[in-house]
Amino acid sequence: MKFTDIFIQRPVLAIVIAAVMLLVGIQAGTLLSLREYPEVEKSQIFVQAIYPGASARTVQGFVTTPLQRRIAAAKGVDYVTSESNPGLAQINVYVRLGENSTDVLTEVITKINEARFELPREVEDPVVSNRTGGDGMMYLALLSDQMSVQQTTDYAIRTIQPVLSTVEGVGEARMLSSGVFAVRIWLNPAKMAAYGVTARDVNDAVRRENYISAAGTTRGELVRASVDAETDVQDPQKFAEIVVRQEGDKRVRLGDVAEVELASDTYESAAYSSGKETVFIAITEAPGANPLEVAARVKSKVKEIEAQLPADMTIFMDSDLSISISEGLEEVGKTLIEASIIVVLVILLFLGSMRVVAIPIVAIPLSLITVLFLVWLMGFSINLLTLLAMVIAIGLVVDDAIVVVENVHRHIEEGKQPRQAALIGAREVALPVIAMTLTLVAVYLPIGFLGGLTGVLFSEFALTLAGAVVISGFIALVLSPMMCAYLLVDHDHQGKIANWLDQKFDLLHHQYERVLGMCLNNRGAVMLFALMIFCSLPIFYQLAQKELAPDEDSGSIFAMATPPDYSSLEYTTYFLDQMVDAWRTVPEVSHSWQVNNPNRVFGGLELVPWSERERSLEEIRQEIQAKYDKISGLEIFTFAAGGLPGADSGLPLQFVISSNADYKELDRVSEEVLQKARQSGIFAFVTKDLRYSRPEITVRIDRELSARLGISMEDIGQTLQIMLGEAETNRFSMEGRSYKVIPQADRGFRLTKEWLERYYVRTTGESLVPLSTVVTLGQKVEPNSLKQFQQLNSATIQGVVLPPNTLGDSLEFLEQALYEVAPTGFRVGHQGASRRFIQESQGFLLLFSTSLIFIYLVLAAQFNSFRDPLIVLISVPLSVFGAIVPLALGLATLNIYTQVGLLTLIGLISKHGILIVDFANRLVLEGYDRKTAVLKAAALRLRPILMTTVATVLGVLPLVLAFGAGANSRFAIGLMIAAGMSVGTLFTLFVLPTFYLVLGKKDPVAASSEDAMTEQPLLNS
Repeated sequence: MKFTDIFIQRPVLAIVIAAVMLLVGIQAGTLLSLREYPEVEKSQIFVQAIYPGASARTVQGFVTTPLQRRIAAAKGVDYVTSESNPGLAQINVYVRLGENSTDVLTEVITKINEARFELPREVEDPVVSNRTGGDGMMYLALLSDQMSVQQTTDYAIRTIQPVLSTVEGVGEARMLSSGVFAVRIWLNPAKMAAYGVTARDVNDAVRRENYISAAGTTRGELVRASVDAETDVQDPQKFAEIVVRQEGDKRVRLGDVAEVELASDTYESAAYSSGKETVFIAITEAPGANPLEVAARVKSKVKEIEAQLPADMTIFMDSDLSISISEGLEEVGKTLIEASIIVVLVILLFLGSMRVVAIPIVAIPLSLITVLFLVWLMGFSINLLTLLAMVIAIGLVVDDAIVVVENVHRHIEEGKQPRQAALIGAREVALPVIAMTLTLVAVYLPIGFLGGLTGVLFSEFALTLAGAVVISGFIALVLSPMMCAYLLVDHDHQGKIANWLDQKFDLLHHQYERVLGMCLNNRGAVMLFALMIFCSLPIFYQLAQKELAPDEDSGSIFAMATPPDYSSLEYTTYFLDQMVDAWRTVPEVSHSWQVNNPNRVFGGLELVPWSERERSLEEIRQEIQAKYDKISGLEIFTFAAGGLPGADSGLPLQFVISSNADYKELDRVSEEVLQKARQSGIFAFVTKDLRYSRPEITVRIDRELSARLGISMEDIGQTLQIMLGEAETNRFSMEGRSYKVIPQADRGFRLTKEWLERYYVRTTGESLVPLSTVVTLGQKVEPNSLKQFQQLNSATIQGVVLPPNTLGDSLEFLEQALYEVAPTGFRVGHQGASRRFIQESQGFLLLFSTSLIFIYLVLAAQFNSFRDPLIVLISVPLSVFGAIVPLALGLATLNIYTQVGLLTLIGLISKHGILIVDFANRLVLEGYDRKTAVLKAAALRLRPILMTTVATVLGVLPLVLAFGAGANSRFAIGLMIAAGMSVGTLFTLFVLPTFYLVLGKKDPVAASSEDAMTEQPLLNS
C-alpha cells in the first residue's frame, strides 16, 4: 500500500497534520466538563399525600391506590412502589433509564390531577418532587448553642435555603430537622369537660377567629387603596384569648382549656451531627447536573453565607460525596501518568535505542490529546470512564507504531537504508495496521446499541478507547513511517545496547521456533489442549461470583437502624447516643450524621482522608458493625456508600416478594424465606421491611346509641382527629411567612388508649358525654407499613452479603427459597442495585457474542476469507480463559467492569493473530509450505507481539495495584486485561499457528500476481 509513501516523501506534511491534531485536542480539552460518571438521565419522582389522622389501611384504600393506579400508566415509568402509613401516603416513581425526566414528571402530575377528584376532601394536595434518586450529595449541618432547633430551622428557611435552592444545578435543598415553628394548642380534656367545650368547638373557634381575609380594594375617581382587614391572629399568644364558647356573659377562652405556645410542627423526627441535635440542609443535584460543578458552586455560596451568619451559628459540612469523586479522578489521573512512564520504559527495554523509542512514544501524547477532540465532538465529558479508557489506551496506542517500527527495523537489519526500509516496511504493514484498528473498533460497536446501564455508561468508555486506537492507527500510517525514515540509522550505527538486544531476540526467536516446531509436529495434542480450555470456559464462568459493581472505598459508611414498631422518638434517641459512643473509639472515623425517625434511623460515618489511614473501608466497617451489634435496642447494619449512577439508593440486596394475598399471608411467606436466608451463611445481615408488630387501637362505635343521642360519626371522627391527629386547622402569619396552627391533646392526655374514652362529644341536648358512652376500644396488631410494588402487596428482604458471597449468589438463593415455600400467586421483584444487576447481567453473553460476530465480519472483509478470521479468533477463548480463572478463584467478581475488560480482550488479543496470519499468508503466496510459512511468520512477529503484550500488561499494572477511591473498579478491569493478555498471548504464540496449519490453505503452490490478487486483494495490495 503506497499511501504511506506520501508522508515519507513529504515529511513537513506529516508534521503539520500532527501539529493540527495536537492543537484541536488541546482546544477541545479546555471545553470539556469534568464529572464522576457519564451523564445518566435517571431520576425518581416522589409523590407524598397527607391524610391527617387516617389509619394506614384507610390511606392505602382511599389515597395510595387511586393515585398509583393512574401514575403507573404514565409513559417512561420503570416501576412504582408505595408505602401507606397512618396519615401519610408515599409513592416512588422510578423513571426508566434514559427517559426525559421532565417529560415523565409532567405526565405524572397530569395523572395525579386526574385522580384528585377520587381523594377524600381532607387529603392535602399531593406534593410532587423530582430528584436524581439516591441520597443527598451534601449534608450541611447548622449548629448553634443559643438558638433552639426551631429557631435555627426558621432562620435556615428564611435565609439559607432560598440561596442554596437557586444555585445552578441544585435540584433541592431539603430541610431535615425536628420541625419548623407552629402554634401548638395543647388541649386539656378534663378542663374542656368542665367548661363544656368539645374538640370541634375549639377547631371551629380557631377557624372562625383566625380568619385570613382578602378584603379587596377601594376605588375612587383618582385614588385606589387596598384593604387589609386584620381578621387573623397576629401574635401567637393572642390565640389564648379566642372565645371558644359563650353562654350569656360567661365566656370560655381557649387559654382556659389549653396551653398555647409557639413550638414545633412535629415531634416525630430529629437530626444529629456527631450526637448533637442540629438542622440539616440536604443538597441533591438536579437530573443531569454535574455533581462536581454543583458541589463547587454550593461551597462557594456557603462561604458567602458564613460571613452573614449570626455570631453563635456555624455551618459544618457533615457529608460531601464530591470529595470521593475528586479523589477518584485524581487517582485515575496519577494512574495515567504512571502507565505512560511504564510503557515508555517497556519500549526502551525492547528496542534499546532512544531514536527508535521516540517513534512509538510520540503516539502516546498525540493520541490521548487528539482523542479529546473526539470526546468533545461526541458530547462526552472527562470522567472516570473516559480517563480509564485513556489509561488502557496507553498500552494500545503504541501497538501500531511498534509494528511499523519493528518491521522497518527488520529491513534495516537486512542491510537496507532507513529511507528505503521505511518505504518498504510501512507498505507491508499498512493494511494489517488498518485491520487491527478496525478489529478493536468492532469490539465496541455493540455497546453503542446496548441499552441499560452498561450501554449508557460504557458507550463513552468504549468510544473513547476506540477513538484513541483509530487515531493511533492514523499516526502509525502518517507520522511513524516518516519518523522511521529520518530518525533511524543503519544497522552499523544503531548502538551497542540495540545490537545486544537484537542478538538476544535472535536467540529467543530460535528457541521459540524450536518449541513451536514441536507443537506443530504434535498438533493433535495442542488441539486437544485448546479444546479442553474451550470446554472449561462455561464451568469457570459459572464458578465466577456475580454482582453489579464492586463496593468502593468512598470514605463514607452508611448506617441504618430499625427500632421496634412501638418505639418513640425518645426511644431511638437514647440508643442513638450509644451509636455515637461506639464509633468514637474507632480512630479512622472523623464524624457522623443521623436523621432520626421513630421507625428508622438513617445516617453515615465519615472517615478521615485515605492518606491518613491504613485500613480499608471494609475493615473499618466490620469493626463498627461488631460494636453496633452489641446495642440491644436497635437492629443496626452498616454498608459502603457509593455505587454506580442509576443504581438506586439503599442496601445492595433488595429482593421483593409481591402478591395479591393479604399482608398476613405475605408476612408468613417472607418470614420463612428470611429464616432460610439467616441460616444460609450467605448474608452478613438480612432483614425484611414487613413486620406484623405495630399496635393499633380499634374504636368500635355503637351506632344505634349514637343516633339516639344525636352524635354523628363525623362528630366522633373529628374529635379523635383533632385530639390525636396533629392536623393543622389553619395558619397564622409571622414576619411575612405562614405557620401551621395545630390543636391536639396535650401529651399527658394521649399516653394510653384509656384516654380516648375520656374525650367528650356533644349530644343534641347540648350536654357532653364521654366517648366511652358510645365506643368500645380494642387492640390489634397491624403491619408496620403497608407497602406495594407494582400495585401488589409486597415485602422486601434486604441486607448485606457476607464475603466472599456476592449479590448474584444471594439473589439466586432467595429466589429458590421463595419457590420452595410460597404458594401460587407470589412473584419475585427487585429494587435498587439488585434490579440493575438483574437487568445488566442478562445481556452480557449476548453482547460478547455480538462483538465476536462483528469482529469476524470485519476480519472476513479484510482477509477476503471466511476461514482466516476463524484462525485469528482462536486466540479469543484462550485469552478469556486467562481472565476467567481469576474470577473463578475469587480474585474479583463478574461485574460491569470485568465484563467490559473481557470485551476489550477480544480486540487486544485478535491483533496478535492478525499479525501472524497476515504474514503467513504472504509467505504461502511466495511459495512456502504452510508449516514453514506459519513458523517463519510467528518467529518474525514474536518481538512486536511480546512488546505490545508487555506494554499493555504493565501499562494496566497501576490499575491492578490501585488504592483509594474507586480502586476496586480499576482493579477489576485491570486484572481482566493483565491476566487475559498474559495467558492469551502465551497460548496464541503456540496454539494459533497449530490451527493455521490445520485450517489454512491445503495446496500451498506459488501463485502468480493474479492469483495473489485473487487470494489476498485487501491485505496484499
